[in-house]
Amino acid sequence: MAEPVLKIEGISKSFGALKASDDVSLDLVPGEIHALIGPNGAGKTTLIAQIAGSLQPDRGRVHLEGRDVTALDTVARARAGLGRTFQISSLAMEDSVLQNAVLGALGARQKPLGLFARVMKDRDLTEVAMQALREVGLEEYAKFRVADLSHGQRRQLEVAVALTLQPHVFLMDEPMAGLGAEGSAQLVPLLQRLKSRAPILLVEHDMDAVFQLADRISVLVYGRIIATGTPDEIRANAEVREAYLGEEDAA
Repeated sequence: MAEPVLKIEGISKSFGALKASDDVSLDLVPGEIHALIGPNGAGKTTLIAQIAGSLQPDRGRVHLEGRDVTALDTVARARAGLGRTFQISSLAMEDSVLQNAVLGALGARQKPLGLFARVMKDRDLTEVAMQALREVGLEEYAKFRVADLSHGQRRQLEVAVALTLQPHVFLMDEPMAGLGAEGSAQLVPLLQRLKSRAPILLVEHDMDAVFQLADRISVLVYGRIIATGTPDEIRANAEVREAYLGEEDAA
């Protein structure tokens, strides 16, 4: 297997007596989608926050392309190549699609421009933004207000904003949330294309999408990884079925 682009080693985080992350280790290699699944309350959100840099672990390390980024904040990790989409939309709803993408491109710069009007006239920034919109299929919606997009299109825009950072890793937090079957069907092929651009750590509750997309799956239960393997291996794992997949089958 290729050298990991993202490597998490022994991450632990407690809140009082609660072990939200309990010695978690996983990795992400080039060209793959590695899905992280688990029941509600398993600790996925806490783990993602530690990978992204918004929460510091009590113990353990986060490595991005061989570099220890554990001490870096979210902005520094984004500039180092970690592109993130969020479970809850962080888009500026009253601004245009292009404006949102340009702001993402601006975030990759070490010295942001002062006035937004000046930013929108920056050809380099707008070209980076338009290229990202083309990649996700939103070029023709560039002048639309984000509030006028469908929920699925907003998810596509969040991916475009992440793309403007030219990420080396995608960290995607429930991109299918609220989409429904039709919206998920539109997003799946986009993620399949993107993994060749940068590998994806995918946190997702939509099991149909997970088993369609993932090259590997890790199962998190009560803060611990109980299994990692291919989709077929995870389906066949008795402990996983008892702890999580059996619950999904019964739902």
